Amino acid sequence: MVDLKKLQKEIFKNKVEKGFNTKDVNFEFGLTYGELAEAFDAYRKKLPGLGEELADVAIYLMGLSEMLGIDLEDEIVKKVEKNRQRSYKKVKGANIKETDKNKK
Repeated sequence: MVDLKKLQKEIFKNKVEKGFNTKDVNFEFGLTYGELAEAFDAYRKKLPGLGEELADVAIYLMGLSEMLGIDLEDEIVKKVEKNRQRSYKKVKGANIKETDKNKK
């Protein structure tokens, strides 16, 4: 099993060691968005590198999370549980959130 906390730290350490951006959050958001666009393009064009492009998205997201001091693993676990508690209804083919069991 992968330890996302450790991986997030390793990704940031690599950014530092290789001289990549570690300070400009706005720039990093742009780069992350660009990686997602590359993944979408690979998907759309049925290119063989889709998995690698998705990995790039995850790597940029973890690096950005480390820059912002966010424990991405913890946030993902909390969000998965929050989503599990929600119920949805179909409206014209789309899922619409009905309830959040943790809210009153």
